[in-house]
Amino acid sequence: MRFMIIVKANPDTEAGVMPEEKLIADMAAYHEDLAKAGALLDASGLQPSARGARIQFSPGGQRSVIDGPFAETKELIAGYTIIEVKSRDEAIEWAKRMPNPAGEGKAGEIELRQLFELDDFEPGESIDRLRQMESGARA
Repeated sequence: MRFMIIVKANPDTEAGVMPEEKLIADMAAYHEDLAKAGALLDASGLQPSARGARIQFSPGGQRSVIDGPFAETKELIAGYTIIEVKSRDEAIEWAKRMPNPAGEGKAGEIELRQLFELDDFEPGESIDRLRQMESGARA
C-alpha cells in the first residue's frame, strides 16, 4: 500500500522562507529511517505557489492557465513524502513520527492519503496499458 504524507503550506513556506538547519536535519533523519525500513519511495519540498500555475478545464474542453500565488494557504501543499507500507496503521505510525514541518513550537499540519493502485480499477485495455508503462518504469 502506498501513501502520500502531504505537508501543508503555511505563510512561511508560501513566502519562500527556507527551513532552519535543525528542521532539515530532523527531516533528513526521518527520511533515512524510512529508507532503512524500505518504506521510502520519494520525498521533496515544493516551491511556493507564486512559482506555480493552475490549469483549469472548461466544460467545452478549453484550458486556462492561472499563475500563482494562490490565496488559500491552508489548501496548498509545501511538500510530500511517498511511502509503501503494509497497512494504514503502519502509515499512520510513520506519519506521526514526521518532525513538525512548521518547526518546533509552531502549529503545523500534515495529511495522510492512500494512493490508488491499478488493482483498484476494473480490468480493461487502458489499465493494461498503464501496467505496461508502470513495469517499464521499474525496469
